[in-house]
Amino acid sequence: MLLITCPHCGPRAQAEFVYERTVDSVVPPDADPALAMELLFTRANPRGLDEEIWRHTYGCRAWLVMTRHRATHAIQDVRAVGPEALP
Repeated sequence: MLLITCPHCGPRAQAEFVYERTVDSVVPPDADPALAMELLFTRANPRGLDEEIWRHTYGCRAWLVMTRHRATHAIQDVRAVGPEALP
């Protein structure tokens, strides 16, 4: 289990969080349907660092972007995004 440091709540167990998707798979509202399908369903899945979107669902409910190594699962950075982000 990962220990994720929420910017608002501090270190918490992974069980409090829900994984959403990688940042590069977010589809812009005005995207062409073919591009949207490619972003949503085509993955290169490389080893190394990747940015992922998580939600602290069973805590402060903030949306987070986590930079995590795909092979080792080492977390490099966690930052809040959206209306819950700290100024």
